[in-house]
Amino acid sequence: MAKNWKTKLIHSDSKIPEGFRSLSVGVQRASTVLFSDAASVRDDWDQYEAGYTYGLYGTPTTLELAARVCELEGGFRTLITPGGQCAISLINLAFLKAGDHVLIPESVYTPNRKFAVAVLRRFGVEVGFYAPDAGTGIQALLRDNTRMVWCESPGSITMEVQDVQAIAEAAHRAGAIVVLDNTWSAGVYFDAFTHGVDVTMQALTKYAGGHSDLLLGSITTREVRAWRQLGVTHQLVGCAASPDDCSLALRGLKTLAVRLRAIEDAALTLARWLSERPEIERVLHPALPSCPGHELWKRDFSGSTGVFSIVFQPRFSKAQVQGFVDKLELFEIGYSWAGVTSLAVSYDFQATPGRPGYGHRIVRLNIGLEDVSDLKEDLGCALEGLSSDS
Repeated sequence: MAKNWKTKLIHSDSKIPEGFRSLSVGVQRASTVLFSDAASVRDDWDQYEAGYTYGLYGTPTTLELAARVCELEGGFRTLITPGGQCAISLINLAFLKAGDHVLIPESVYTPNRKFAVAVLRRFGVEVGFYAPDAGTGIQALLRDNTRMVWCESPGSITMEVQDVQAIAEAAHRAGAIVVLDNTWSAGVYFDAFTHGVDVTMQALTKYAGGHSDLLLGSITTREVRAWRQLGVTHQLVGCAASPDDCSLALRGLKTLAVRLRAIEDAALTLARWLSERPEIERVLHPALPSCPGHELWKRDFSGSTGVFSIVFQPRFSKAQVQGFVDKLELFEIGYSWAGVTSLAVSYDFQATPGRPGYGHRIVRLNIGLEDVSDLKEDLGCALEGLSSDS
């Protein structure tokens, strides 16, 4: 068929050499996916079973990232989402309905709490919160309609390490599934499925991405039933991850082991040094005895990462603690973490059941890849300035 040049712009007959191979996974973008014939057309979200059907369910770039995350976590299947909070929301929507009861630790990531309170309750889901150190004691909080128990270990900001296995055993006896936010361990330092977890999620924005330039999340299931329930909901909610961001995360995974090792060493060095400073009341790093749940961390984790918190002595005011953060030069101020740049953020929250009320005295640090002696000097100068202001 002879074609006008305008048609050739869309239906080209041009050819390029075949056989190209590269160390990098190709970035494949698509909304429309082509079928070989009319009889093959189907709208099926499970492309592992049906083949590629629509870009919403993932291109080969997306599925390559999912497969690699799943391999690291030892799960059945992994779904990629546009962000960590999207992963949290999708899990809740997939496994909960009106009349169900969900339990969430007091130390949970704040947007997870807000979604439960502002959205789940609005749709008739009963939401309860429990002390992160509940362990087997969670049995007393389980109800006949409890369908899900969330865990996050270590907890956001206050870093409590949970007895996930004990919680899972109690939850399973009550017929509830257990979901874990496993972002802190990058999905590699805590083997969630061995400890009884049914579904895990990560903010791949953090350590998988590693450079503070993408937003992605992952959900991994232990078995096929949960995978199918999750996939049906994902299809209807319609949250598609960008193949470009997936490509960046695939690149980030290649250096994950090297970055984690350097970050762990630097964070431990600084945490131990800070624990000896007179300005600091307590360092909340799971690898230190000062952290709630430290013995559980020793039992269950194979390593630590670069996020921990420091609690200042009671004599320091909120303005002084914020002044400490402002005095830092190498530590930038900003949300998220796990990138190559060190960060510091101050918080102010009151006590809740099972969670200490450190008030304005707590600052969360993310340790990046700067030279550790430079970071120590930066912290030291800010602490000395804080003391001189007191």
